[in-house]
Amino acid sequence: MCLKLKVFAKALKCFVAPRTAMTIKKVVQADTDVPAEFWRSLNYFNLYRLGLACFIVFIAFDAGHLFGANNGSLFLITGGIYAVLVILSIVSLRMRWLSFFRQLAVLVGSDIVILTVLAHASGGQSSVGLLLMVSMAVAGIISHGKITLFFAAMASIAALLEHSYAVLYANAPVSQYAQVGLLCASYFAVAVLAHKLAQYALDSQKLAQRRGRDLIGMAEANRLVMRDMQDGVLVVDEHDNVVQMNPSASRLLHTCEVSGQKLAISFPLLYLQYAQWKTSTVNNRGTLQLDGGLQARLRFIGVERDVSQGVVIFLEDMQHVQAEAQQLKLAALGRLTMNLAHEVRNPLSAISYATELLQEEPGDVTQVRLLQLIRDNTQRINRIVQDVMQLNRRDRAQAEIFDLSVYLPVFVDEFSLAERVEPGLLVLNLQADCLVSFDRGHFRQVLCNLVRNGLHFGQHLPGSLMFKCGIEQGRVILDIQDDGPGISAEHQLKLFEPFFTTADQGTGLGLYIARELSLANGAWLEYQNTALKYQSGACFRITFGERRFGKRPVHEEEGIE
Repeated sequence: MCLKLKVFAKALKCFVAPRTAMTIKKVVQADTDVPAEFWRSLNYFNLYRLGLACFIVFIAFDAGHLFGANNGSLFLITGGIYAVLVILSIVSLRMRWLSFFRQLAVLVGSDIVILTVLAHASGGQSSVGLLLMVSMAVAGIISHGKITLFFAAMASIAALLEHSYAVLYANAPVSQYAQVGLLCASYFAVAVLAHKLAQYALDSQKLAQRRGRDLIGMAEANRLVMRDMQDGVLVVDEHDNVVQMNPSASRLLHTCEVSGQKLAISFPLLYLQYAQWKTSTVNNRGTLQLDGGLQARLRFIGVERDVSQGVVIFLEDMQHVQAEAQQLKLAALGRLTMNLAHEVRNPLSAISYATELLQEEPGDVTQVRLLQLIRDNTQRINRIVQDVMQLNRRDRAQAEIFDLSVYLPVFVDEFSLAERVEPGLLVLNLQADCLVSFDRGHFRQVLCNLVRNGLHFGQHLPGSLMFKCGIEQGRVILDIQDDGPGISAEHQLKLFEPFFTTADQGTGLGLYIARELSLANGAWLEYQNTALKYQSGACFRITFGERRFGKRPVHEEEGIE
């Protein structure tokens, strides 16, 4: 028998425990789904009940004149009980002893019972019954679904029971059932209307929150788009104040953030174009002259804001436009060269071989000079084809990590031996631990082009060409400095353009290929202002990392190969 009882108890425990845990989980889940505003509204309702209880207890001592004319002692006792229940409900709400909907049911249910008893003690059809309207309104605001109608039905049943008791035992008139019916209908009307209005307010709040999140997302997306745009963007309000500008605009205008300042004060030249656009409102394009001889194409777009109008100003760097056009042209040229390289180099080889054979035959001075001219030009054309083919292979970079302080001494020795450079012309000034990531073949090609260019225009004295590597602002830099005459401002903007050269035998592709190979390996090649760093000559800097924008310096005259 005991064994059967133990088995039954264990089975009951296994059946009840999961259901109890599931019930607790549902209650906890229900509490977590209740908005915090509902708990706050329940606390406010409880504060109202506390004030009402204090008022009832206060007037209970003079109930014969105000309320409780039918049964003053019952009115006083009920008021005291109501005050105790309100205090307990305050503690229960603070400690969260019950779930939200149970708390609401206890509060509204106790109000229905207490206020109905107080109405009976005051003579049945007193104004005490109207206080239930507040409880019905609160139930409609913070309850869900049909539970609102349940509270209204309970209040109506309590009112009907109270009046029926008064008719049976206190000789109350039967004709007052119509008034009680109107009161019950008012309970339902207040509860339903409060619930509908609260639901509409809650839906509006959710919509506003969703729209707010959408606006925050759009603002963040707008910030990211403006930050990553290559074109400069300025947002100006209707009072000509700069509201926002992106980093590209700061770079083009050589200024930091100027939000909130007048456009006329921050950028006078841009403001003149803007004022001209406002007066004409026809041509929304213009050109702005920037520092360093650069230009920016302007575009104005008005933004309607009710009766006022702001404007968005776009600044398009013409250097980028020209660079993109140049890239497209060179890409087409590269494809053409790759297709025709085989057809071009075979005739060149035949011409070169025939020229060599003719040079072996005896001839007059004019014939020898013409044959040498043919041979020199065929070699030059061959070098151009080789350079262009090398340029088309720039995307095949296989980066390696190596130390410049170890790589450059080896390169100088090999280059001096291969090119028969006198000892002492190439000088090294290296800092240790300058690790870079670069394709070794590409890096050697870049250095060869820069060193040949420097030796061609240098003075060929000891130390005419110096390598200097170090770390600036967390990035490795390599300066290649010669003692030549430098670069003029006239040639500066065309320095890295393909086929631009001032040398007689130059192809004009050396510096261009050097920069393209640097970009393919994540580095940036630029011409430095030697007046600030060295006494004279030209200085080319390789910055290993992202490109750095800035003004182009003005330099002294030097030819370019």
